[in-house]
Amino acid sequence: MTESPIAVEPVTAGIVGASGYGGVQLVRLLLDHPYVRITHLAGHSSAGSKFSDLYPHLGIFLDLTIQPIDPDSIARDCQVVFLALPNGIACTLAPELLDRGCRVLDLSADYRFRDLDTYRNWYAPPDETWPTASHCVANHRAVYGLPELYREQIAKTDLVGCPGCYPTASLLAIAPLLQKGLIDPDSIIIDAKSGVSGAGRTLKTGSLFAEVDDSFYAYGVTNHRHTPEIEQICSDLAGRSVRVQFTPHLVPMVRGILATVYATLRDPGLVADDLLTLYRNSYSRRSPWVRILPPGTYPRTKWVSGTNTCAIGLALDSRTQRVIVMSAIDNLLKGQAGQAVQCLNLMQGWPEALGLPKLGWYP
Repeated sequence: MTESPIAVEPVTAGIVGASGYGGVQLVRLLLDHPYVRITHLAGHSSAGSKFSDLYPHLGIFLDLTIQPIDPDSIARDCQVVFLALPNGIACTLAPELLDRGCRVLDLSADYRFRDLDTYRNWYAPPDETWPTASHCVANHRAVYGLPELYREQIAKTDLVGCPGCYPTASLLAIAPLLQKGLIDPDSIIIDAKSGVSGAGRTLKTGSLFAEVDDSFYAYGVTNHRHTPEIEQICSDLAGRSVRVQFTPHLVPMVRGILATVYATLRDPGLVADDLLTLYRNSYSRRSPWVRILPPGTYPRTKWVSGTNTCAIGLALDSRTQRVIVMSAIDNLLKGQAGQAVQCLNLMQGWPEALGLPKLGWYP
């Protein structure tokens, strides 16, 4: 799927938050990208450390020292900057980088929302008022970085708010049905499962091996932060306000997301072949990273692990008149770093699939 590169001057890129799981995925992908050269790594707690000390397996390919976060030094070294930081930090850093002429791709939630009150209500720590006025200005120029839905807008922007992993899997599953008005928007139920890497690299009790292994449980029931993000885009697609029932679960595996989405069909005369045709027409022609599976075949996370692919399977329950859509992605790639690189390709006018892994290892 990766096209043969043509002669082009590499773009200089920096990664802020390089020590986390998102950062190391970006390093891996950009090292293989024919048009990108990593020139700057930055972070807070990891500043002063050599990247090779944190990730020795990558040391022979990249031996930069992680720098303190300083907009001037980042802008001197980089044309493009990826922000892989905790929520609430990018909103102060991105405007400074934009003012210095950088293109910015933010992997946190800071630029995913058009309505800042919604963002504050779901993300702001208690007794804190953020984001700042400068964030508000940048927010209105940010584009939601889901290429399959906002490809043209991404190609024209200099600031992308990359989607969350759960929203990516869920929205790709439900988008064609909402766009064509084939389902009752108020009937959407999303049951999603994620590997433990989605919790990040920070030490947390709930992510310990002894807590996760041989266990399976729901969390964030009725109040997970990705809910308003999913609702925002569903409302866009439906042309009206939409609320969804979203419940995430943690499964004892490292990476991968499987989202199972249920919705009630408006037309009882639709059959499974109609829906498959809709999905193939929606994605197959222009979306190199979405794969619609044959009838009766349903996606597994292992099939997409290590790739930027979203695999989608469909079923129609004629008894209940519900459609069931299953969507599998690698949460660290199509759900995070891979999608950010996909957006960079669009922003730069490069082939969308450039530098991204098509096939993982199986089994």
